[in-house]
Amino acid sequence: MAGDGLVFHELSFVPEGDEVVVGRLDTGSYAVFPTDGAELLKQLTQGMRLSAAANWYEETFDESVDLEDFVATLRELGFVREGGQQQPDAPPPPVRLRPLGRALFSLPAWGLYLAVVGGWTWTVTLHPDLAPRSTQIFFVHSLLVVQLVITFGQVPLLLLHEAFHILAGRRLGLPTRLRVSNRLTYIVAETQINGLLSVPRAKRYLPFLAGIVCDSVVFSALGLVAHATRNPDGSFSPTSRLCLALAFTVAVRMLWQFQLYLRTDLYYVAATAWNCYDLHEAGMTLLKNRVWRLVNRADRIVDEEKWTPRDRRVGTYYGPFIVLGYCALAAITVFVSVPVTIRYVSIAGRAIGSGHLDAAFWDAALSLCMNVAQLVALVVLSRRKRREKKSGTSHTPSSSEVELV
Repeated sequence: MAGDGLVFHELSFVPEGDEVVVGRLDTGSYAVFPTDGAELLKQLTQGMRLSAAANWYEETFDESVDLEDFVATLRELGFVREGGQQQPDAPPPPVRLRPLGRALFSLPAWGLYLAVVGGWTWTVTLHPDLAPRSTQIFFVHSLLVVQLVITFGQVPLLLLHEAFHILAGRRLGLPTRLRVSNRLTYIVAETQINGLLSVPRAKRYLPFLAGIVCDSVVFSALGLVAHATRNPDGSFSPTSRLCLALAFTVAVRMLWQFQLYLRTDLYYVAATAWNCYDLHEAGMTLLKNRVWRLVNRADRIVDEEKWTPRDRRVGTYYGPFIVLGYCALAAITVFVSVPVTIRYVSIAGRAIGSGHLDAAFWDAALSLCMNVAQLVALVVLSRRKRREKKSGTSHTPSSSEVELV
């Protein structure tokens, strides 16, 4: 694609209301253009010379344009080929597992998912003891077994959650990859979907929601298995208790998604629905700027023009949704973390404080060692993210590279 000596990379143009998202799928460089700017860029990519483009713009929109500044912006975005390169972009490598992604979200698959979730909903209304509660975590007397099962039993469930994200992206032909990171005090797996802005907004919701769909189905399936494997007298068998323990962790993960300030999957759903590109940063900056103005610290105020008018407008009212996130954190703390911690400390304290080097003592001691190891892993991941941020290689999610957890 060329225009008066300018050669362009392959670009995508996705209308978004009164704006157009233009970008390169191969590099993940995207920008939001007004409609007239996007039309001008299209003319240039189709071979129109700069002088003709200036005349065309003035005739079409009844105003002049600073083409020198416009072209400089295009170069900064990496849209223009440098060094007189004329060869077309190499075709992107084929996206693997795309047929599997289509099958996973086909109509028969959706029917199966609805049947599982609906079956659990009906069953739990008849048997309320299947509903998640914190006591289900301690499905056996051994703290070490509980911790090993909960820690490592979640691994395949987490990978399945991320697989749904990955396949939902690859279903659209988008490259994806998986990494391990942390969000505040949580160790998380993240799926990075590059180029999600190259597809229409309506098609972005499924990659965002795919993980929650997976969690809903897994949670429901575990509950149904727990009910199906009860003892003849109606009490829970070891298999039932194990399923309920794992189901409880999945339920907590779904509640965790409401912590929007952590840029969870639901945050991206909300930002997409409101047609925003960097809502979190815009909202937090506007909130901080209001505080700095109240305390007369103009030197700390950040330029708000870095965000689109839409981001700034919606960001003004984003505060209540940040509060919603902290309410979710409070709910997890009050109904999950505190009760589980109290019971864990009580059991471990009795075992270690008994003065007997018996099986219960070593069980509690090894379980405590595992907790320390997890804290060390969290510190290592946090330091790695800080190093990446300082070196400029941080994977902070942007509008073009979305990290779903």
